[in-house]
Amino acid sequence: MLNPERFLKDLHTLRSFGASGVGKGVKRRAYSEADIASREWLASQFEAAGLKSHFDPVGSVWGLSGEHSLLLGSHSDTQPEGGWLDGALGVVAALEIARANQETGGPPVSVVSFQDEEGRFGGTTGSAIWAQLLPQEEADKITDTDGVSLAKARGSMTHLDNGWVDPAHFTGYLEMHIEQGPWLDKAKQTIGIVTEIVGIRELKIVFHGAQNHAGTTPMSMRSDAFQMLSTFNQTLNLALKDVADDKSVWTIGHVRLHPGASSVVPGKAEFMIQWRDGSAQRLDEMEAQIRKTSFACAEDFHGTVELIEQWSIPPTKMSSRFQNAMEYAAKQLSPGAYSMMPSGALHDASNVARLMPAGMLFVPSINGISHAFEEDTSEADLVKGLQVLAATIATLAN
Repeated sequence: MLNPERFLKDLHTLRSFGASGVGKGVKRRAYSEADIASREWLASQFEAAGLKSHFDPVGSVWGLSGEHSLLLGSHSDTQPEGGWLDGALGVVAALEIARANQETGGPPVSVVSFQDEEGRFGGTTGSAIWAQLLPQEEADKITDTDGVSLAKARGSMTHLDNGWVDPAHFTGYLEMHIEQGPWLDKAKQTIGIVTEIVGIRELKIVFHGAQNHAGTTPMSMRSDAFQMLSTFNQTLNLALKDVADDKSVWTIGHVRLHPGASSVVPGKAEFMIQWRDGSAQRLDEMEAQIRKTSFACAEDFHGTVELIEQWSIPPTKMSSRFQNAMEYAAKQLSPGAYSMMPSGALHDASNVARLMPAGMLFVPSINGISHAFEEDTSEADLVKGLQVLAATIATLAN
Protein backbone atom coordinates (compact mmCIF):
# COMPACT_ATOMS: atom_id res chain seq x y z
CA MET A 1 0.00 0.00 0.00
CA LEU A 2 0.99 3.62 -0.48
CA ASN A 3 2.71 5.09 2.56
CA PRO A 4 2.12 8.88 2.59
CA GLU A 5 4.40 9.40 5.60
CA ARG A 6 7.27 7.61 3.85
CA PHE A 7 6.60 9.61 0.70
CA LEU A 8 6.74 12.95 2.55
CA LYS A 9 9.82 11.89 4.50
CA ASP A 10 11.64 11.05 1.26
CA LEU A 11 10.67 14.42 -0.21
CA HIS A 12 12.22 16.19 2.75
CA THR A 13 15.32 14.00 2.60
CA LEU A 14 15.83 14.90 -1.05
CA ARG A 15 15.37 18.56 -0.07
CA SER A 16 18.36 18.26 2.27
CA PHE A 17 20.71 17.88 -0.70
CA GLY A 18 21.55 21.50 -1.52
CA ALA A 19 19.22 23.03 1.09
CA SER A 20 19.56 26.81 0.82
CA GLY A 21 18.89 27.58 4.48
CA VAL A 22 16.06 29.90 3.41
CA GLY A 23 12.71 28.26 4.09
CA LYS A 24 12.41 25.10 2.02
CA GLY A 25 14.55 26.51 -0.80
CA VAL A 26 17.10 24.38 -2.64
CA LYS A 27 20.23 25.06 -4.70
CA ARG A 28 20.86 21.87 -6.67
CA ARG A 29 22.04 22.78 -10.14
CA ALA A 30 22.76 20.02 -12.64
CA TYR A 31 26.16 18.35 -12.03
CA SER A 32 26.80 20.22 -8.79
CA GLU A 33 28.07 18.25 -5.81
CA ALA A 34 24.60 18.38 -4.27
CA ASP A 35 23.01 17.15 -7.50
CA ILE A 36 25.36 14.19 -7.88
CA ALA A 37 25.01 13.25 -4.20
CA SER A 38 21.21 13.38 -4.49
CA ARG A 39 21.29 11.11 -7.54
CA GLU A 40 23.46 8.60 -5.75
CA TRP A 41 20.97 8.68 -2.85
CA LEU A 42 18.09 8.13 -5.29
CA ALA A 43 19.94 5.16 -6.81
CA SER A 44 20.24 3.61 -3.33
CA GLN A 45 16.50 4.12 -2.75
CA PHE A 46 15.69 2.51 -6.08
CA GLU A 47 17.75 -0.53 -5.13
CA ALA A 48 16.07 -0.73 -1.72
CA ALA A 49 12.69 -0.64 -3.49
CA GLY A 50 13.60 -3.67 -5.57
CA LEU A 51 14.48 -1.76 -8.74
CA LYS A 52 17.73 -1.93 -10.68
CA SER A 53 19.57 1.39 -10.44
CA HIS A 54 21.14 2.68 -13.65
CA PHE A 55 22.96 5.88 -14.66
CA ASP A 56 23.00 6.87 -18.32
CA PRO A 57 25.81 8.81 -20.09
CA VAL A 58 24.40 12.26 -19.21
CA GLY A 59 23.72 11.43 -15.57
CA SER A 60 19.99 10.70 -15.57
CA VAL A 61 19.36 8.09 -12.88
CA TRP A 62 16.90 5.25 -13.46
CA GLY A 63 15.22 2.65 -11.28
CA LEU A 64 14.29 -0.16 -13.66
CA SER A 65 11.53 -2.68 -13.11
CA GLY A 66 10.72 -5.54 -15.46
CA GLU A 67 10.33 -5.15 -19.19
CA HIS A 68 7.18 -3.44 -20.48
CA SER A 69 6.81 -1.39 -17.32
CA LEU A 70 5.24 2.06 -17.09
CA LEU A 71 7.85 4.78 -16.62
CA LEU A 72 7.23 7.45 -13.98
CA GLY A 73 9.44 10.34 -12.99
CA SER A 74 10.58 13.90 -13.59
CA HIS A 75 13.85 15.62 -12.64
CA SER A 76 15.70 16.49 -9.44
CA ASP A 77 17.99 19.37 -10.49
CA THR A 78 16.88 22.90 -9.60
CA GLN A 79 17.22 26.48 -10.68
CA PRO A 80 20.10 28.45 -9.08
CA GLU A 81 17.55 29.51 -6.45
CA GLY A 82 14.94 26.79 -6.67
CA GLY A 83 12.06 25.26 -4.79
CA TRP A 84 11.91 21.88 -3.10
CA LEU A 85 9.12 20.37 -5.23
CA ASP A 86 9.82 21.38 -8.83
CA GLY A 87 10.76 18.06 -10.41
CA ALA A 88 11.60 16.37 -7.11
CA LEU A 89 7.90 15.73 -6.44
CA GLY A 90 7.51 13.61 -9.57
CA VAL A 91 10.61 11.55 -8.82
CA VAL A 92 9.70 10.79 -5.20
CA ALA A 93 6.05 10.08 -6.08
CA ALA A 94 7.30 7.61 -8.70
CA LEU A 95 9.60 5.99 -6.12
CA GLU A 96 6.76 5.58 -3.62
CA ILE A 97 4.40 4.05 -6.19
CA ALA A 98 7.11 1.72 -7.52
CA ARG A 99 7.94 0.64 -3.96
CA ALA A 100 4.28 0.11 -3.03
CA ASN A 101 3.64 -1.90 -6.18
CA GLN A 102 6.71 -4.06 -5.51
CA GLU A 103 5.38 -4.73 -2.01
CA THR A 104 1.81 -5.56 -3.08
CA GLY A 105 2.39 -7.14 -6.51
CA GLY A 106 0.93 -4.18 -8.39
CA PRO A 107 1.71 -3.22 -12.00
CA PRO A 108 5.47 -2.90 -12.66
CA VAL A 109 6.71 0.69 -12.54
CA SER A 110 10.12 2.09 -13.45
CA VAL A 111 11.43 5.46 -12.25
CA VAL A 112 13.65 8.16 -13.76
CA SER A 113 15.16 11.45 -12.66
CA PHE A 114 16.25 13.14 -15.88
CA GLN A 115 19.37 15.31 -15.80
CA ASP A 116 19.42 19.08 -16.42
CA GLU A 117 15.75 19.71 -17.00
CA GLU A 118 16.21 23.20 -15.59
CA GLY A 119 18.47 24.35 -18.38
CA ARG A 120 22.03 24.82 -17.23
CA PHE A 121 22.80 23.54 -20.74
CA GLY A 122 19.67 24.53 -22.63
CA GLY A 123 16.63 22.90 -21.03
CA THR A 124 15.29 19.32 -20.67
CA THR A 125 18.80 18.28 -21.73
CA GLY A 126 18.87 14.72 -20.42
CA SER A 127 15.48 13.70 -21.83
CA ALA A 128 16.12 15.50 -25.14
CA ILE A 129 19.34 13.52 -25.70
CA TRP A 130 17.69 10.26 -24.61
CA ALA A 131 14.76 10.87 -26.99
CA GLN A 132 17.29 11.54 -29.80
CA LEU A 133 15.98 15.06 -30.28
CA LEU A 134 19.41 16.50 -29.45
CA PRO A 135 22.54 14.67 -30.71
CA GLN A 136 25.01 13.91 -27.94
CA GLU A 137 27.94 15.35 -29.87
CA GLU A 138 26.10 18.66 -30.34
CA ALA A 139 24.94 18.77 -26.73
CA ASP A 140 28.48 18.26 -25.47
CA LYS A 141 29.50 21.56 -27.09
CA ILE A 142 26.83 23.60 -25.26
CA THR A 143 28.26 25.85 -22.55
CA ASP A 144 26.66 27.33 -19.47
CA THR A 145 26.84 31.02 -18.53
CA ASP A 146 30.30 30.47 -17.02
CA GLY A 147 31.65 28.91 -20.22
CA VAL A 148 31.68 25.32 -18.87
CA SER A 149 30.74 22.76 -21.53
CA LEU A 150 28.28 19.95 -21.00
CA ALA A 151 31.05 17.51 -21.90
CA LYS A 152 33.18 18.81 -19.04
CA ALA A 153 30.31 18.95 -16.56
CA ARG A 154 29.11 15.42 -17.19
CA GLY A 155 32.69 14.22 -16.87
CA SER A 156 32.11 14.34 -13.11
CA MET A 157 29.63 11.47 -13.50
CA THR A 158 31.25 9.23 -16.12
CA HIS A 159 32.35 6.77 -13.43
CA LEU A 160 28.64 6.01 -12.89
CA ASP A 161 27.77 5.56 -16.58
CA ASN A 162 25.97 2.29 -17.41
CA GLY A 163 24.99 3.22 -20.99
CA TRP A 164 21.68 4.25 -22.50
CA VAL A 165 18.34 2.74 -21.49
CA ASP A 166 16.27 1.29 -24.34
CA PRO A 167 12.95 3.19 -24.64
CA ALA A 168 11.31 -0.07 -25.75
CA HIS A 169 11.57 -1.11 -22.10
CA PHE A 170 8.55 1.12 -21.32
CA THR A 171 4.87 1.20 -22.29
CA GLY A 172 4.36 4.88 -21.51
CA TYR A 173 5.37 7.78 -19.28
CA LEU A 174 3.57 9.65 -16.50
CA GLU A 175 4.92 12.73 -14.73
CA MET A 176 3.51 14.30 -11.59
CA HIS A 177 4.49 17.93 -11.05
CA ILE A 178 3.51 21.08 -9.25
CA GLU A 179 1.56 23.41 -11.52
CA GLN A 180 4.06 26.29 -11.19
CA GLY A 181 1.23 28.69 -11.94
CA PRO A 182 -1.73 30.19 -10.03
CA TRP A 183 -4.78 28.60 -11.66
CA LEU A 184 -5.36 25.52 -9.49
CA ASP A 185 -4.63 27.44 -6.29
CA LYS A 186 -6.97 30.30 -7.23
CA ALA A 187 -9.75 27.90 -8.19
CA LYS A 188 -9.29 25.78 -5.02
CA GLN A 189 -8.71 22.73 -7.19
CA THR A 190 -6.47 19.86 -6.05
CA ILE A 191 -5.67 18.12 -9.35
CA GLY A 192 -4.78 19.35 -12.83
CA ILE A 193 -4.86 16.93 -15.78
CA VAL A 194 -2.59 18.22 -18.50
CA THR A 195 -4.01 18.24 -22.01
CA GLU A 196 -0.94 19.63 -23.77
CA ILE A 197 2.46 21.19 -23.12
CA VAL A 198 3.00 24.49 -24.87
CA GLY A 199 5.62 24.96 -27.54
CA ILE A 200 8.65 27.11 -26.77
CA ARG A 201 11.01 29.03 -29.04
CA GLU A 202 14.04 31.06 -28.10
CA LEU A 203 16.24 33.50 -30.00
CA LYS A 204 19.43 35.28 -29.10
CA ILE A 205 19.22 38.82 -30.49
CA VAL A 206 22.28 41.04 -30.79
CA PHE A 207 21.90 44.73 -31.64
CA HIS A 208 25.07 46.40 -32.94
CA GLY A 209 25.42 50.17 -32.65
CA ALA A 210 28.43 52.48 -32.26
CA GLN A 211 30.34 52.63 -28.99
CA ASN A 212 31.18 56.21 -28.06
CA HIS A 213 31.70 58.70 -25.22
CA ALA A 214 28.54 59.18 -23.17
CA GLY A 215 29.33 62.81 -22.34
CA THR A 216 30.36 64.20 -25.70
CA THR A 217 28.23 62.31 -28.22
CA PRO A 218 25.00 64.23 -29.00
CA MET A 219 21.80 62.22 -28.69
CA SER A 220 20.99 62.92 -32.34
CA MET A 221 24.27 61.34 -33.46
CA ARG A 222 24.15 58.18 -31.36
CA SER A 223 23.68 54.61 -32.53
CA ASP A 224 22.88 53.29 -29.06
CA ALA A 225 22.40 49.53 -28.90
CA PHE A 226 20.47 49.72 -25.64
CA GLN A 227 17.99 52.16 -27.16
CA MET A 228 17.43 49.60 -29.91
CA LEU A 229 16.67 47.01 -27.23
CA SER A 230 14.44 49.35 -25.22
CA THR A 231 12.44 50.36 -28.30
CA PHE A 232 12.24 46.74 -29.41
CA ASN A 233 10.69 45.71 -26.09
CA GLN A 234 8.06 48.46 -26.11
CA THR A 235 7.21 48.05 -29.78
CA LEU A 236 6.97 44.27 -29.55
CA ASN A 237 4.61 44.34 -26.57
CA LEU A 238 2.19 46.42 -28.64
CA ALA A 239 2.65 44.42 -31.84
CA LEU A 240 2.10 41.03 -30.23
CA LYS A 241 -1.27 42.07 -28.82
CA ASP A 242 -2.66 41.61 -32.32
CA VAL A 243 -1.21 38.09 -32.56
CA ALA A 244 -1.26 36.55 -29.08
CA ASP A 245 -4.16 35.20 -27.04
CA ASP A 246 -4.58 35.25 -23.26
CA LYS A 247 -2.28 32.23 -22.77
CA SER A 248 0.56 33.44 -25.03
CA VAL A 249 3.66 34.63 -23.17
CA TRP A 250 7.00 36.16 -24.12
CA THR A 251 9.98 37.12 -22.00
CA ILE A 252 13.26 38.99 -22.47
CA GLY A 253 16.00 37.84 -20.12
CA HIS A 254 19.75 37.66 -19.62
CA VAL A 255 20.52 41.09 -21.10
CA ARG A 256 24.19 41.97 -21.60
CA LEU A 257 25.51 45.37 -22.71
CA HIS A 258 28.97 46.02 -24.08
CA PRO A 259 31.13 47.50 -22.73
CA GLY A 260 28.82 47.91 -19.75
CA ALA A 261 30.16 51.23 -18.43
CA SER A 262 28.04 54.18 -17.39
CA SER A 263 30.20 56.66 -19.34
CA VAL A 264 30.08 54.73 -22.62
CA VAL A 265 27.27 54.59 -25.17
CA PRO A 266 26.64 50.83 -25.54
CA GLY A 267 27.90 49.49 -28.84
CA LYS A 268 26.27 46.10 -28.41
CA ALA A 269 23.17 44.78 -26.66
CA GLU A 270 22.80 41.01 -26.47
CA PHE A 271 19.75 39.33 -24.99
CA MET A 272 17.51 36.26 -25.10
CA ILE A 273 13.84 36.33 -25.99
CA GLN A 274 11.59 33.34 -25.39
CA TRP A 275 7.96 32.88 -26.38
CA ARG A 276 5.47 30.13 -25.59
CA ASP A 277 2.10 29.09 -26.96
CA GLY A 278 0.03 25.97 -27.50
CA SER A 279 -0.45 26.71 -31.21
CA ALA A 280 2.35 26.09 -33.70
CA GLN A 281 0.76 28.62 -36.08
CA ARG A 282 0.70 31.28 -33.38
CA LEU A 283 4.33 30.57 -32.52
CA ASP A 284 5.15 31.21 -36.20
CA GLU A 285 3.19 34.46 -36.20
CA MET A 286 4.88 35.64 -33.02
CA GLU A 287 8.30 34.80 -34.47
CA ALA A 288 7.57 36.75 -37.65
CA GLN A 289 6.66 39.80 -35.57
CA ILE A 290 9.77 39.44 -33.40
CA ARG A 291 12.02 39.32 -36.45
CA LYS A 292 10.26 42.22 -38.19
CA THR A 293 10.44 44.40 -35.07
CA SER A 294 14.12 43.70 -34.43
CA PHE A 295 15.17 44.75 -37.93
CA ALA A 296 12.99 47.89 -37.78
CA CYS A 297 14.47 48.96 -34.42
CA ALA A 298 18.05 48.45 -35.62
CA GLU A 299 17.35 50.54 -38.71
CA ASP A 300 15.72 53.33 -36.67
CA PHE A 301 18.92 53.77 -34.66
CA HIS A 302 21.32 53.30 -37.59
CA GLY A 303 22.52 49.92 -36.35
CA THR A 304 22.38 46.28 -37.36
CA VAL A 305 21.00 43.15 -35.77
CA GLU A 306 21.92 39.46 -35.57
CA LEU A 307 19.31 36.77 -34.88
CA ILE A 308 20.72 33.50 -33.59
CA GLU A 309 18.33 30.57 -33.10
CA GLN A 310 18.79 28.84 -29.75
CA TRP A 311 16.19 26.11 -29.46
CA SER A 312 12.64 25.23 -30.35
CA ILE A 313 10.18 22.68 -28.98
CA PRO A 314 6.79 22.23 -30.65
CA PRO A 315 3.51 22.03 -28.71
CA THR A 316 2.93 18.50 -27.44
CA LYS A 317 -0.43 16.81 -26.92
CA MET A 318 -0.69 14.43 -23.99
CA SER A 319 -2.11 10.93 -24.49
CA SER A 320 -5.92 10.95 -24.47
CA ARG A 321 -5.91 7.46 -22.92
CA PHE A 322 -3.78 8.69 -20.04
CA GLN A 323 -5.95 11.79 -19.64
CA ASN A 324 -9.06 9.63 -19.43
CA ALA A 325 -7.48 7.38 -16.81
CA MET A 326 -6.41 10.37 -14.72
CA GLU A 327 -9.86 11.92 -15.00
CA TYR A 328 -11.48 8.66 -13.87
CA ALA A 329 -9.15 8.53 -10.85
CA ALA A 330 -9.72 12.22 -10.04
CA LYS A 331 -13.49 11.76 -10.13
CA GLN A 332 -13.19 9.04 -7.50
CA LEU A 333 -10.62 10.70 -5.25
CA SER A 334 -11.08 14.44 -5.85
CA PRO A 335 -14.65 14.88 -7.14
CA GLY A 336 -15.41 18.39 -8.33
CA ALA A 337 -11.88 19.55 -7.52
CA TYR A 338 -9.94 18.80 -10.68
CA SER A 339 -9.40 20.60 -13.98
CA MET A 340 -8.30 19.75 -17.50
CA MET A 341 -5.59 22.28 -18.38
CA PRO A 342 -2.57 23.02 -20.59
CA SER A 343 0.93 23.32 -19.16
CA GLY A 344 2.57 26.69 -19.73
CA ALA A 345 5.87 25.32 -18.43
CA LEU A 346 8.16 22.95 -20.29
CA HIS A 347 8.62 19.43 -18.92
CA ASP A 348 10.53 16.27 -19.79
CA ALA A 349 7.19 14.74 -20.81
CA SER A 350 7.35 16.89 -23.94
CA ASN A 351 10.43 15.00 -25.12
CA VAL A 352 9.37 11.57 -23.90
CA ALA A 353 6.08 11.94 -25.80
CA ARG A 354 8.08 11.61 -29.04
CA LEU A 355 8.88 8.02 -27.99
CA MET A 356 5.75 6.76 -26.23
CA PRO A 357 2.36 7.82 -24.86
CA ALA A 358 2.83 10.43 -22.13
CA GLY A 359 0.70 12.18 -19.55
CA MET A 360 1.05 14.72 -16.75
CA LEU A 361 -0.74 15.37 -13.50
CA PHE A 362 -0.49 18.68 -11.60
CA VAL A 363 -1.02 19.62 -7.97
CA PRO A 364 -1.42 23.27 -6.88
CA SER A 365 1.41 25.70 -6.26
CA ILE A 366 0.60 27.98 -3.32
CA ASN A 367 0.13 31.51 -4.72
CA GLY A 368 1.43 30.20 -8.06
CA ILE A 369 5.06 30.50 -6.90
CA SER A 370 7.81 28.33 -8.39
CA HIS A 371 11.50 28.69 -9.34
CA ALA A 372 11.93 30.45 -5.99
CA PHE A 373 12.76 29.54 -2.40
CA GLU A 374 9.11 30.30 -1.47
CA GLU A 375 7.75 27.49 -3.68
CA ASP A 376 5.39 25.22 -1.71
CA THR A 377 2.33 22.98 -1.82
CA SER A 378 0.24 21.73 1.11
CA GLU A 379 1.02 18.20 2.27
CA ALA A 380 -2.63 17.26 1.79
CA ASP A 381 -2.43 18.23 -1.90
CA LEU A 382 0.89 16.38 -2.33
CA VAL A 383 -0.63 13.20 -0.92
CA LYS A 384 -3.82 13.59 -2.97
CA GLY A 385 -1.75 13.88 -6.14
CA LEU A 386 0.16 10.72 -5.17
CA GLN A 387 -3.09 8.85 -4.63
CA VAL A 388 -4.60 9.98 -7.94
CA LEU A 389 -1.42 9.02 -9.81
CA ALA A 390 -1.39 5.56 -8.21
CA ALA A 391 -5.07 5.08 -9.03
CA THR A 392 -4.38 6.13 -12.62
CA ILE A 393 -1.76 3.41 -12.96
CA ALA A 394 -4.17 0.82 -11.54
CA THR A 395 -6.82 1.93 -14.05
CA LEU A 396 -4.38 1.70 -16.96
CA ALA A 397 -3.41 -1.83 -15.89
CA ASN A 398 -7.01 -3.08 -15.99
